[in-house]
Amino acid sequence: MIRPLLSSLLLALALPVLAQAPQPAPAAKPAPTAKPRVQLMTSYGPVVVELEAQATPQTVANFLKYVQDGFYAGTIFHRVIDGFMIQGGGFLESMAEKPARAAIANEAPAGAKAGLKNLRGTIAMARTNEPHSAMAQFFINLVDNPRLDNRDLTEAGYGYCVFGRVVSGMDAVDRIGKVKTEWRRGMGDIPQFPVRLKEATVVSAP
Repeated sequence: MIRPLLSSLLLALALPVLAQAPQPAPAAKPAPTAKPRVQLMTSYGPVVVELEAQATPQTVANFLKYVQDGFYAGTIFHRVIDGFMIQGGGFLESMAEKPARAAIANEAPAGAKAGLKNLRGTIAMARTNEPHSAMAQFFINLVDNPRLDNRDLTEAGYGYCVFGRVVSGMDAVDRIGKVKTEWRRGMGDIPQFPVRLKEATVVSAP
């Protein structure tokens, strides 16, 4: 009887020690990655856009590559429609189109799933009627434009890929939207006086 009693006593004495053993600290959650930002220095003032790289990674990478290569410097906003949008990033002041890289896939469906819509102040890729034809040109929505959003995977419903939003300088965008336009070289909605995009640079979030 003595040996079993002694074993029980030793086990009872050990239990509090086991209960007080240090627990492993919970794994630290990774800090959220800051969204990239680009400043568009226009002749009407700076415009800063914040990009949605997680929702539209290929589109953002494509845009940032053009920015880092200095492609946008010296281009113009060549298409301005009051109450709709301003479009730029592809033409020089002479109305010569800059040669761009190959077109990218349209990520509008993925962006739509992430909640990105063509709302006032968002930036989206310009393209032709072919859904996967976007290269360098982009536009900034002056108003909510739901008809440009992705609805389905048909040519008519694919939509225009939103990949960011204006976080500073929307007043400059609005001023650009009010400039007088004209027909020139078979194209409409061209500002009578050049609206320049002097440079585009990556900037840090405040």
